[in-house]
Amino acid sequence: MPRFFVDSAISSRVVQISGRDAEHIKVLRLRPGETFTICDGRGTDYICRLLETKGQGFEAEVVSAAPSLGEPTIHCTVYTAFPKGDKAETIIQKSVEQGASKIVFFPSARCVSKPDEKSFMKKRERWQKISEEAAKQSARGKIPEVEVLASFEAAVAEASKADMPLFFYEGDTDYSIKQALSLKSEYYTVSVMTGPEGGFEPSEVVKARESGMLISGMGKRILRCETAPLCALAAVMFHTDNL
Repeated sequence: MPRFFVDSAISSRVVQISGRDAEHIKVLRLRPGETFTICDGRGTDYICRLLETKGQGFEAEVVSAAPSLGEPTIHCTVYTAFPKGDKAETIIQKSVEQGASKIVFFPSARCVSKPDEKSFMKKRERWQKISEEAAKQSARGKIPEVEVLASFEAAVAEASKADMPLFFYEGDTDYSIKQALSLKSEYYTVSVMTGPEGGFEPSEVVKARESGMLISGMGKRILRCETAPLCALAAVMFHTDNL
């Protein structure tokens, strides 16, 4: 069933649809009487019936409402160092599909790609659209935010506030991912932090440990920078019965 997001709560039985979503309805060739889903971006799905064309847009009648089934029971934020090329787009798309609540990019010592502010603004707009499209495709109840932080230190300071702050390193670690996720019986917020193509500097690992993050590993194999965050996220979702 086609899925659309609106920017605010739906407060009436008739919904106005305009802009990109109206264009999408035209492309799909939906006819009056056909149903589709509108999500308020806050975790509620509304089954709607298309009524008629209204100027450049459409009107739809709300038939029923229910909590979005695509939202996990935990809030997991993916923190990943700037990758090169278009790898960021893959990370965003697949993280949203797997249930990430937010995706955060940050610079670290071994990053090959370090976009300037102007480049970042252009990238972020595209990245947010990728998140929205992935949220529609995967029946999410919210559109995860894509954010960029100015430094490694800022990323660690934010990530360490989670109930379960996981920092992944390919060298010596304190825990396996299974051990780390089993340290607490209950938690709601999780952060997974992964490095760039060259991995983290040892000094960065020290800073993360001092900030309270759990230095963890994902086995003996060396994962690519675009693979590591997705593996970590999948493990979190599996461990918390969200996969």
